[in-house]
Amino acid sequence: MHNAEIESRDRVPLAATIPSSCLHEIFRAAEVRERETGTEVVKLHVGDPYFDPPAEVADALHAAIRRGDTKYTSVEGVLELREALVEKLSMENGLDTAVSRVFVTPGSAQGLTALLRSIVEPGAEILLPELHWPVHLQQSLFAGFRPVFYPLGPGFRPDPEAVLAAGTPRTRVLLLNSPANPTGVVLDADTVHRLLEIAREQGWQVISDEAYEHYVYEGEHTSVAALERDVPVAQRIVHSVYSFSKSAAMTGYRLGYVVTADDRTADAMRVVQEAGIIAPSTPVQYAGIAALHARSAIESNAKLVSHNRNELLPPLRDAGLLAELPAGGWYALLDVRKTGLDAETFSSRLLDSKGVAVVPGAGFTLRPTLGDTGRVLSLDSAPWARSLIRIAFCGSPELLDIGVKRILDFVRDLAAE
Repeated sequence: MHNAEIESRDRVPLAATIPSSCLHEIFRAAEVRERETGTEVVKLHVGDPYFDPPAEVADALHAAIRRGDTKYTSVEGVLELREALVEKLSMENGLDTAVSRVFVTPGSAQGLTALLRSIVEPGAEILLPELHWPVHLQQSLFAGFRPVFYPLGPGFRPDPEAVLAAGTPRTRVLLLNSPANPTGVVLDADTVHRLLEIAREQGWQVISDEAYEHYVYEGEHTSVAALERDVPVAQRIVHSVYSFSKSAAMTGYRLGYVVTADDRTADAMRVVQEAGIIAPSTPVQYAGIAALHARSAIESNAKLVSHNRNELLPPLRDAGLLAELPAGGWYALLDVRKTGLDAETFSSRLLDSKGVAVVPGAGFTLRPTLGDTGRVLSLDSAPWARSLIRIAFCGSPELLDIGVKRILDFVRDLAAE
């Protein structure tokens, strides 16, 4: 390669080499179809609930604005909200923490990005599940981590010993996501205990993404950091990330929170947040306080999605497209290999002929090759994922029912060709 070519490549911004999420690609495709045809697309590609936040949330937001609570807060967030979160974490999740280690964030996605930037080291690797939320990969790359992917076993469940084998001397972080996006897997307590044991033995930190904590249909949710209650704060290794978007249906409010394992990480995250956001939105934080007190609405939301899962997904399982109903979360992974089409073709033709938007699974298994400076040089995806598609079942039961029936009709049409 000529010097000019090397120089030109090195001038490409690192962010420009990071792949766009497959979620946004199908989002744009659905918008284009609606605009061109004038007909509504059945949107099974996006995790946006059909139910609204509790009425108290909007009331609290308006009241904060009318009171003039629109000034800067501390970088960590409103003290009243963080105190309420400490109580919630203790009562619901079994976490023993302090307000000094709780950070209110503009959504859990921003919180994850800030947390990763707070713990990254030069040349450090992060262990991600081989089937992962694409934003987790983006966040890791932006922060400067080099991703390594741990395998998933039957039912897309991680085997702790396989996770251990995936680690290298440069591994510094293990990311866990339960209930998982896109698989719906819920980690049982024994698996969580062994994974934490391995991380401690290997000197890894753990990030536990628990955005779907209230959406568990089989088994029970285990907060990883709850297993560190009796560990001195300075020796804890589990950082936890939560969201108001799912439990309280506050997707557009953009509100989440991060609980750092120790004080050193909290000190680093204060700097990252100060540089990145100055402070979270003040009125939205007061809306969050109201959401925490609306426990009955959160429980109702979980029942609504559980109903969709129990009543509307079984026909997909009976048709051989879904191996098992998801144990948690908002998503199900279908396998369309029986149709003879790969997921990309299946999704495109389904959108064109039936007006249903779904997400091809390959985008959840991207494997980047990185250069010395962290730029993405090439991308590949796992071959076994190229027959998978993800659907969201948090939408209205009426539209989900239509979407499922159209998928089944499309499969029958293919069989008749």
